[in-house]
Amino acid sequence: MTSPALAADTAQQTRHMDVWSGTGLVVSSMVGAGVFLSAGFMSQDLGPGTILAAWLIGALIALAGVRTYSQMTRWAPRSGGEYRYLADLVHPSLGYLAGWGSLLLGFAAPVAINALAAGTFAALFWPGIDPRIWGIVWIVMLTALHALGLRTSRLTQNALVAVDVSLLLGFVAVGLTFGTWHWPTWQPSNVHEAFPVAAFVQSLFFVAYAFAGWNTSVYVASEFQAPERDVPRSMRIGTLCVAALYLVVNWVFVANLTPDDGRAVFEYEARRVTLGHLVVTELIGPAGGVVMSLLVICAFTAAASAYTLAGPRVYAEMARDGFLPRWMRGRSGRPPVASVLAQGVLALVILNTHTLREALANVGAILTLFAALVALAIFKVWWRPEGRTPPDALTLAAAAAYVIAAGVMLYVGFRASVTLVVWLSGMAGVALVAYAVTPRPDATRQ
Repeated sequence: MTSPALAADTAQQTRHMDVWSGTGLVVSSMVGAGVFLSAGFMSQDLGPGTILAAWLIGALIALAGVRTYSQMTRWAPRSGGEYRYLADLVHPSLGYLAGWGSLLLGFAAPVAINALAAGTFAALFWPGIDPRIWGIVWIVMLTALHALGLRTSRLTQNALVAVDVSLLLGFVAVGLTFGTWHWPTWQPSNVHEAFPVAAFVQSLFFVAYAFAGWNTSVYVASEFQAPERDVPRSMRIGTLCVAALYLVVNWVFVANLTPDDGRAVFEYEARRVTLGHLVVTELIGPAGGVVMSLLVICAFTAAASAYTLAGPRVYAEMARDGFLPRWMRGRSGRPPVASVLAQGVLALVILNTHTLREALANVGAILTLFAALVALAIFKVWWRPEGRTPPDALTLAAAAAYVIAAGVMLYVGFRASVTLVVWLSGMAGVALVAYAVTPRPDATRQ
């Protein structure tokens, strides 16, 4: 239960977002490095039809998550996402675990991944500079812009969204106009005698990362003018638009590239090339590749910016509830500056300690796990509403579908990667120890 003081503090926050700015936030946070790289990894084990099926399943899973989170937003229309939902509807310790997941990896890692991607392509135009140095510059720049003020933060994000959407639409136009429409006949590099179930399920982690961001607007729900109405709408519109674009983009990839071409993503940082570059260069020449590099820099920057905006709102909510130092909560009408800076520092650490592929898989697993816990919370409220409106049948079906899909993905992921188990176990251990030693916030929660 929320205290009157906390409710007043939340109400005083500037509500500067509407459904369209929320949709832009969702779209820009989804479109980053993942969609331009994942099909290259997947083509080593999966055929063209299976790759497209994986993206379709990923879209359906994301839409099931949207339905689930829309109900959660109506029950708890405040910023914080998984932290807020699990803390308010299940138990503070579980919300605390989700909050630490966001703090340690859920947002900082995507910022690092996309900043490194932007830096990789910036180095094409300014040779001789380490892409990681450019990545550091990107993180520092975005951290500063989102710490300056709410208006600066919103304008920065909206400008980047416009370029982001232009990237995808322009790429789709080139691919459909100049590319082939014939069904591809190539076979994956690693030929399997039967359907590669394990490889297919593992590929969904890459897809999950590319779709990560479908729920970004829930993290800033308190800043919407009408959160119960506009947060669900922004998630639904943004996810449907990006899902349609992703399917078309991946059709362009599988129709015009082979698994040998796709292996370029394994040398992504050294060669400074994505699947988009390969397609555009093949279809319209080297000049197209140069333009693609400029647009990719903007897209990756927009994704990093979206996570830089959203993540600190989770930490600010934890600070308001007394689970993090009070100085991280920020002031009314201002961004949570200390939280923005803290996330920037963590992103810099991840940038300099992880490979791209490792970070992609780990972040996909983290985000899938906590979204599944939120979906499970739907059933707790259905069993014991405690004054809340019970979820309808479609919401329960969507939550069940999300839980089942996430369970299968995590099971296969755990079996295939000891590193993934260590990541999740280590994060959970740190979070639960921190919860155990943190004084209970009697002043803000009861």
